[in-house]
Amino acid sequence: MDQANIKVRQLFSIPVIVAALGYFVDIYDLLLFSIVRIPSLKALGIAESDLLEKGIYLINMQMAGMLLGGILWGIYGDKKGRLSVLFGSILLYSLANIANGFVTTVDQYALLRFIAGVGLAGELGAGITLVAEILPKEIRGYGTTIVSAVGVLGAVLAYFVADMFDWKIAYFIGGGLGLMLLVLRFNVFESGMFKAVKKTTTSRGNFFALFTTANMFYKYLRCILIGLPIWFVIGILVTFSPEFGKAMGLTTTIYAGKAVMFCYIGLSLGDISSGLLSQYLKSRRASVFVFIILTLVTVSIYLTQTSQSSLVFYGLCLLLGFAIGYWALFVTIAAEQFGTNLRATVATTVPNFVRGSVNIFTPLFLLLKDHTSVTQAAGMIALATIIPALLALWKMEETFSKDLNYME
Repeated sequence: MDQANIKVRQLFSIPVIVAALGYFVDIYDLLLFSIVRIPSLKALGIAESDLLEKGIYLINMQMAGMLLGGILWGIYGDKKGRLSVLFGSILLYSLANIANGFVTTVDQYALLRFIAGVGLAGELGAGITLVAEILPKEIRGYGTTIVSAVGVLGAVLAYFVADMFDWKIAYFIGGGLGLMLLVLRFNVFESGMFKAVKKTTTSRGNFFALFTTANMFYKYLRCILIGLPIWFVIGILVTFSPEFGKAMGLTTTIYAGKAVMFCYIGLSLGDISSGLLSQYLKSRRASVFVFIILTLVTVSIYLTQTSQSSLVFYGLCLLLGFAIGYWALFVTIAAEQFGTNLRATVATTVPNFVRGSVNIFTPLFLLLKDHTSVTQAAGMIALATIIPALLALWKMEETFSKDLNYME
């Protein structure tokens, strides 16, 4: 009983709680643009016919920032420490989001979404790395599940805030929440594993070391590939849900903010379920396999359903979110695959390369939909993400009970 109490206290320690709240604010700010995309662009004078094109441009700028930020924060996290990233990243994206409330042109909007993307890139990887390193291996899966399950609910708050207030106020609130969280972070302690590695002469945060051998590169690539279906669903199917609703013939308007909210409620439930399943099966790979197959099934239903009910449509967004609810496991696996001297670099760059894949998906989606249909284009991209994910998972090392106190 005493041992159980110790583990519970470890699971709900300050670093875990602060990492979870940090990811909560991160997701709020990350998804806020998807929610306020249409009203904010209309307020800037963008014509109805240009909303999709300008929206994709701004999302791509945000994701380009995340690609760059993922590399920078990842390297910084292995060289200077996990805490330095948790402080620096949230400060940058909080200030950028406050500035978003003052934009008057699309170009200003794009620049600030890029800067916000750089800041947003550091939060999840540093948080998951810190939690994975401070918790015993038997319960670290629970810890990273808590971080993600709490974090993704930030999208739900973003929906309600954007629904209640003007889009500019929604940005101010997101930035304010981030600055408030900085105060809590002064009580978080650094990873003991990182402190030990810092005392050695081992090279830390060498991003290019991931490409020096075939084994390292393929291990890194597999970490990225298993996450591609997640951001395809979020970045294409849910973000552009109003366009999919029209293509499916729905007579009622589909609101992107509501679709995002339902998706992320499902994602939170999925993260809890996939995390518990991995603990029960004592296998990360088996749990991820179940959820990738579930993603394939729910995407197929979403793209082929013929119901004219908006309730059914939003219900499918909820199911899509649940199916891709292996996000926490995906990032945890990435952190567990590599040694302490490269762990933050990998855990930070991998999810951001997955998020940044939207820069490939969206132009491809626009190209394909001009030659087929919106749903057929999305279906082809779905297969192009799910099949590689399954192949990558097939060759991936099981890391459920792996001791993380080692170096590459």
